[in-house]
Amino acid sequence: MSEEPAVNGVGGTDEQTENVDDVNAKKTVKYDSGAADLEKVTDYAEEKEVISTDDISGAMTIIGDRRLKEAADKIAKEKELQKVSIKKSDVELIIREMEISKTLAERTLRECHGDVVKALVALTN
Repeated sequence: MSEEPAVNGVGGTDEQTENVDDVNAKKTVKYDSGAADLEKVTDYAEEKEVISTDDISGAMTIIGDRRLKEAADKIAKEKELQKVSIKKSDVELIIREMEISKTLAERTLRECHGDVVKALVALTN
């Protein structure tokens, strides 16, 4: 009597069936160990997330402090610009020649400390 080779664990000898069972058992063990490794990684990631919330709150505080400092610097700069005296005729000249708004002309002239030539050059660049 001739024995037929096993096809997908069907037919064949008991030895071939045992080999198929061994292969399936190895796959299961391999899968279980992979799941355990994945669980370890997941636990580590969760711990890092908890730690990072403290870092985030610290970073938000730093960002808030920087914004306050920038706002204070901007206010101080505006006060300095308001102290610069400019001539009305210079503002009108810039408005007429450059065809810009009065506020932009005044601001540019103040930034150039009242120097019309520097203001015109700054507006053309």
